Amino acid sequence: MWGDTTLSSRGAGNYIFRIGTPIPPQLSWPATAGHPGDACAVSKTYYVYILATKRNGTLYIGVTNDLIRRVGEHREGLVEGFTKKHAVKMLVYFEMFGDIGLALARETRLKKYKREWKINMIQESNVEWKDLFETLF
Repeated sequence: MWGDTTLSSRGAGNYIFRIGTPIPPQLSWPATAGHPGDACAVSKTYYVYILATKRNGTLYIGVTNDLIRRVGEHREGLVEGFTKKHAVKMLVYFEMFGDIGLALARETRLKKYKREWKINMIQESNVEWKDLFETLF
């Protein structure tokens, strides 16, 4: 869909990007200047993501509609709270959703899972625990 992108479907509107896969371009409203009827469709992509301090380190789970911006904020220490206090900056996992309700439900579900399950989930798609942030560009 976006170049060499490979998506794995996990239900309606839920996609997991593999390492090295570019994120689809984000559109904002209005997508074009002029008459509202001329505007392109607004992007409705939401991301559930996991940040870590290091391999098997402290984990943080969040949700956003702009993964590059949000992870950048965490990396620069612009987000007050847990990630800044514990220096959680490495993007190790993310999923894409076409519906905010599904994304929020997934975030809530992941936060309730045991740590071992979360680590195993990360290991399945990111064996070496590489920082995926640079692959988003």
